[in-house]
Amino acid sequence: MTEHKSDLLRLLHERGYIHQLTDAAGLDALAMRQVIPGYIGFDPTAPSLHVGSLVQIMLLRRLQQTGHKPIVLMGGGTGKIGDPSFKDEARKLLGEDGIKANVASIRRIFDRFLTFGDGPSDAVMLDNAEWLDKLEYIPFLREVGQHFSINRMLSFDSVKLRLDREQSLSFLEFNYMILQAYDFLELSRRADCRLQMGGSDQWGNIVNGIELSRRMDAREVYGITTPLLTTADGVKMGKTVSGAVWLHEDQLPHYDYWQFWRNTDDRDVGRFLRLFTDIPLDEIARLEALGGAEINEAKKVLADAATAMVRGEAAAAEAAETARRTFEEGAAGEGLPSFAVPDGAIGIVDALVALGLAASKGEARRLIKGGGARIDGEKVSDETALVNVGDAPVRISAGKKQHGILVR
Repeated sequence: MTEHKSDLLRLLHERGYIHQLTDAAGLDALAMRQVIPGYIGFDPTAPSLHVGSLVQIMLLRRLQQTGHKPIVLMGGGTGKIGDPSFKDEARKLLGEDGIKANVASIRRIFDRFLTFGDGPSDAVMLDNAEWLDKLEYIPFLREVGQHFSINRMLSFDSVKLRLDREQSLSFLEFNYMILQAYDFLELSRRADCRLQMGGSDQWGNIVNGIELSRRMDAREVYGITTPLLTTADGVKMGKTVSGAVWLHEDQLPHYDYWQFWRNTDDRDVGRFLRLFTDIPLDEIARLEALGGAEINEAKKVLADAATAMVRGEAAAAEAAETARRTFEEGAAGEGLPSFAVPDGAIGIVDALVALGLAASKGEARRLIKGGGARIDGEKVSDETALVNVGDAPVRISAGKKQHGILVR
């Protein structure tokens, strides 16, 4: 592989962000000559993004760290359709008010990662509703639609997956890739954008945008995708028993967010430190080389750094102290997920579900049957057991690493 010369591609390569590049040499040369505006799109399907979006957010951060200009594109327009890429079924369509509320909520995440402003490398946030909502159907078909081959679009893996499984792909969803390609064209014209980045599932959409810019404006633009991120045991990054790992603190407590990173598999520690923190590479090499129980110290460093970046230094310190008290002192610890028991007693199955330690009653029963449930450190084997809550909080545990507090 040719060694990258630009700070941008060298940093992305060293930290493990690059899966595919449309023209490595061309992008490398451009990054050496000028500030590159580059964008990633985020559809506002919920009030918060989750850990599954964090690689892309960090990618924008790396772009800015190497002197280039991040463009955060909110999908106020494409969010009305929903990206069908590698989905088994259509997304539930959101109303106009719901989309606007989600866009406003998601905006605050990016302030923690990027510097916004009017400078050459300052980040900007745009919304594709600004141009997509104004499109007229017939002119759009004539000017843009003529550049797309249905045969080619059907060949993309993201579409083939649905069709091969004989799952419905609506005409509405099929238009998504055309609109995303058009976004790249619009950003090239409006903001001199030369680069689109995204996950590996966006490769077809990115290539479409590059070809559209070449055909309509004779302009060279570029694409980068990141690897599909799975944990060492093959699970998609960000998926847990309790659900999505949300970035907003009002949707996931600080402690739970910190604990997610603390629970990282030993084999993933170095990779996650490179992707999700700004810790220097030589220090990461030292941390990932730790053996035995010492690797837990590296996991704490990862949890502290990743939590501080998203939630702030104070939240990271609070979560770390809660963990220390919980595990090292056996105390209840403030900051753990908690549930108020109004009647002073609750069944252990209901308690596990209420605290988010089990996704369902069936899962809670299996956890108890397998010996993984504890009340104040004592194993519970009876799924009908009642937990009595007095003046002192009661600690409920699922396995060794997940805990919650029952209070009156």
